[in-house]
Amino acid sequence: MDEGIEEQHLFEEEAPEGVSSSRLSASTSRRLRAGAVFAIVLVLGFVGGLVVGAEGNGSKVLSNIPLIGDGLDATPDPSLDFSDFWKVYNVLQSRFVQTHASSTPATAQSEMYAAIQGLVTAYGDPYTVFFPPEQAKMFQDDISGNFSGVGMEIGVNDDDVLTVIAPLKGTPADKAGIEAGDLILGIDGTSTEGMSTDEAVKLIRGEKGTPVTFQLSRDGAAKEIKVVRDTIEVPNIEYGYDAKTGVYTIALYEFTANSAEQFDTAFRAFQKSGSTKLIIDLRGNPGGYLDAAVSMASHFLPKDATVVTEDYEGHQQNIVHKSTGSGGLPAGTKVVVLINQGSASASEIFSGALQDNHAATLIGTRSFGKGSVQELVSVGKASLKVTVARWLTPSGRSISDGGLTPDIQVDMTQKDAAAGEDPQKARAVEFLTTGK
Repeated sequence: MDEGIEEQHLFEEEAPEGVSSSRLSASTSRRLRAGAVFAIVLVLGFVGGLVVGAEGNGSKVLSNIPLIGDGLDATPDPSLDFSDFWKVYNVLQSRFVQTHASSTPATAQSEMYAAIQGLVTAYGDPYTVFFPPEQAKMFQDDISGNFSGVGMEIGVNDDDVLTVIAPLKGTPADKAGIEAGDLILGIDGTSTEGMSTDEAVKLIRGEKGTPVTFQLSRDGAAKEIKVVRDTIEVPNIEYGYDAKTGVYTIALYEFTANSAEQFDTAFRAFQKSGSTKLIIDLRGNPGGYLDAAVSMASHFLPKDATVVTEDYEGHQQNIVHKSTGSGGLPAGTKVVVLINQGSASASEIFSGALQDNHAATLIGTRSFGKGSVQELVSVGKASLKVTVARWLTPSGRSISDGGLTPDIQVDMTQKDAAAGEDPQKARAVEFLTTGK
C-alpha cells in the first residue's frame, strides 16, 4: 500500500497493465519495503500499501512482489512452555463435535496456519499479516493486476476502524460519492469489525460491471453507497497558471512509475510561466513510488539533504534516501503544499521533507500517517508480511505517529465541496500573495 507498492528485483519486469514499465536496479536484498498501511482497491491491485526501496533510481511501487527464500530459522525457543497449547489441541482432537454444516472441517494444516495467524495477531499490528497458501496466491494476484475494482485506497485508522484513505479522482468510488475519511463499517452487509485491509480487499474486488455496497459512517451519520466495479484508469497530474493571482498549481493524484517525469514537465512549465508562487496539491494522493517522491523533493532541497529515513530500530542499518539536488526553483519562489487526510505514504514523505527543510509551508489538515516499512517473507507455500521499519522525516518524526501536522490548519467541509468552494486552496493563494 503501501500500498502504494515499491519493490526490489534482481531482474527487469513488465509493470502491470495500465502502469508504465521501468527498469529496476539490482538490490542488496530481495525485500519488499512497505509503507504498508493500506490497500488500493484497483484493477491494478495496489495491495497492502507495500513500499520497497532499491539501490539507485530503480525503486518501484506498483508491481509483483518478490519473496525472499524460505531459509528461515526454525529453532524452537526452549524458554517457551507450549503445554497449554498441546492440552487445547488434544482436547479439540478428542472431543470436538461438528454442529454446523457450513463450518469448514479443521485439518492439521489449517489448525497450524490458524495458530500462526493467532501468533501474528498478538503483535497488534494490522499490517503484519500471515497468508496461508490460498491467500498468499490471492495477494500475488492482487499485485499482478488480475481483477477489477472501485478505485480507492483503504486503511485502518488509530481506532482500528477500516477507513477510506482516498478515492482516486474519476474512479467508480469517486463518482459514487465515497470520500476520504469515510469509515467502512460493512461491505455487502459483512461487518468489517476486526477486519484487516487484506481481508477487505478480497470482499471489494470482483468482476468488472458487478456492484459492491459499502455501509459507511461519515461525520457520525450512517450512509450506504453502491459502487460498480470497473477497470481503473488513474489520472496522474494536472497543472496550470492563474494569471489573476500569479499562482502556479501542480496537482499530483498519485506517485506512479512516470510521476517524476511528469512532474519534471510540469515544473518546467512553471519555470517558463515566470511565477514565483507555487502550490503543490497532494490532497487525496495515497502515495506510490518512493523514487518519485525523492526525485520531486530534489527540485526543492540541496544535494545530499535527507528526504526520508528507513528506521530499523537497530535490527539492521538504517537506509537514508537523499536529494539529488536537481534544483531549478526560481529565486524567491514561495511554495505551499496542500495536504489532507487522504495524503499518505509518498505524499507524506515529500511533504515532510519539504516541511522539515523549511522549503515549503504545509496547508490543509493532518495527513493520514502511512509510514511503516514491510518485508514479505516466504514460509513454504504461505507468506508473512511483517513490519520491519518505519519512515522518518529528516527531523526524525515518525510518519506513522499521527501523520503530518500542517503549518496552517484549514478545514474543508462537505458543504464547501458541494458549493464548489475550496477554502484550503484559497488560503494557500492568500498566503502566497500576501505572505500571511
